Amino acid sequence: MHTLTQLRTGQLSGITRLKLSCGLTDFPQEIFDLADSLEILDLSGNQLDTLPDDLHRLTRLRILFCSDNRFTELPECLGRCSALTMIGFKANRIERVAGTALPPLLRWLILTDNRISRLPDELGHRPHLQKLMLAGNRLRQLPGSLAQCQRLELLRIAANQLDELPSWLLRMPSLSWLAYAGNPLEAQAEAAALHGATPVDWSQLSLQALLGEGASGVIHQALWQPPGQVARNVAVKLYKGQMTSDGSPLHEMHACITAGHHPNLIGVLGQIDGHPEQQAGLVMTLVGPDYYNLAGLPSLTSCTRDVYDDELRLHAGVALRIARGIASAAAHLHRQGITHGDLYGHNILCNDQGDCLLGDFGAASFHATTDNVQTRALQRIEVRAFGILLGELLARIEPALSAEELATLQDLQARCCQPEVLERPGFDEIEGLLRERDEGANSLARGNRG
Repeated sequence: MHTLTQLRTGQLSGITRLKLSCGLTDFPQEIFDLADSLEILDLSGNQLDTLPDDLHRLTRLRILFCSDNRFTELPECLGRCSALTMIGFKANRIERVAGTALPPLLRWLILTDNRISRLPDELGHRPHLQKLMLAGNRLRQLPGSLAQCQRLELLRIAANQLDELPSWLLRMPSLSWLAYAGNPLEAQAEAAALHGATPVDWSQLSLQALLGEGASGVIHQALWQPPGQVARNVAVKLYKGQMTSDGSPLHEMHACITAGHHPNLIGVLGQIDGHPEQQAGLVMTLVGPDYYNLAGLPSLTSCTRDVYDDELRLHAGVALRIARGIASAAAHLHRQGITHGDLYGHNILCNDQGDCLLGDFGAASFHATTDNVQTRALQRIEVRAFGILLGELLARIEPALSAEELATLQDLQARCCQPEVLERPGFDEIEGLLRERDEGANSLARGNRG
């Protein structure tokens, strides 16, 4: 975090990244003194409602964040910023988005939690668009021109007013991560799928160490003491109830409950009842300390791709066990009428033996459990996300697989990622193929560890 004093006294000369959050009501003109170097500008958490018309003077500016301000429209000056690729205006009051506000190289657009009811056709004329986050608005339809965005991989349209998913959306060749919960189109499927979890009285829980915090909630280790039973260690997730980039945290909770039990999902033990502030929450199985996140979140540079530790290497048996476990979990979810929506390495917990758990249902959505074209398309969109994950695992296997084994798995990966959505295999088929490879590779792994 920087200060206005630093900016105004020239202490920040030559910096590439500037972050100011100090109650600004006007754009500091001194920022233009950084035009020769500034690439990332973060003005989130202020009280701004306009940007200067000559913002394009920041010729190196690639990334702009203006979340949690007071904008009522997306500033049209953005469209004249020739190097700008990423724009974030989450949690403003935006009602209007003009086509002229969209820069030509736009790759990543965040307009979560605003008041937008219509998007311009020009959005579909941005060929580099890869990530589009629109949850928590008032959209009744998407511009048909979006069908032209052949590189679009991640789309968040949860908590809007959409009555249907357009047919062209289900045919988009690169789409891999889709979240649409909380729209009228999903309500019937969600109501049919949702069932309650065992109520757990808040008085039976004793919160202990903080395990983690995300956009949707906070997770604590806790002691659960049911009446007449031995106390047990559990994890408790308390939901914030605020709109996230994926959608509503309460939809996440519903999806966790409806998912049911599977060895590759974190088990839900109950739903919190009687919280003194009426906060929603779940009691879940406590994951062992030997589990770690397979990957890190995508970066500003990687956009839709996870960031892996450069030194991560996996034995074939471990990698294939992870792949098979996630495919099995995804197949289970699809049978329950749920798409995960965020099938990524950073949402996978695993240990050195390849035991793995798929977590974070923040982008999960419900669909019909009957087999029809739309259901198959929604499921095959998620298959592409798995194909990307499989490729990331294959790239980190060491020692290398035999040429024949590698070719077989690369063929599966290519089939998962092919542009014809309905030609991709389903997760039942994927799991079966991986089971055959996994059993052989795990035999080698056990021999190697011995």
